[in-house]
Amino acid sequence: MSPRWEPNPHIRRGRSVIYNLHVHLVFVTKYRRGAFTDQTLTRCEEIMRDVCASLGAELREFNGETDHVHLLVHYPPSLALSTLVNSLKGVSSRRLRQEFPAHVRRYLWDQHFWSPSYFAGSCGGAPLSIIKEYIEQQKRPD
Repeated sequence: MSPRWEPNPHIRRGRSVIYNLHVHLVFVTKYRRGAFTDQTLTRCEEIMRDVCASLGAELREFNGETDHVHLLVHYPPSLALSTLVNSLKGVSSRRLRQEFPAHVRRYLWDQHFWSPSYFAGSCGGAPLSIIKEYIEQQKRPD
């Protein structure tokens, strides 16, 4: 008797799709001001976890320094990356300003918390060289 097949918990399923999409995001504070402390980073992570969950995504990893944060997000194909980023940055900016007004005002002014730019890198699965090799080896129909 063969061993029972165990589903991979990292591969998620939708009604008509099976997916495993991850993105590495980096957000930088406006003017690279060092606005984060341990307390504000912890709260930022909580806020971003909630935002991800509300969009059907999962925040797998989070860390940061005084002027930027790194996120690893597992997200569904139905969620546009720009929507994810705009929600994460918008909600976290608003809530951090509400919850830590004096601290945030000391480092940032106007209504800006994050720099308008961000880094997004796809990650997970096989290296691109392996996928390229696999595709090259597929036979074309005659």
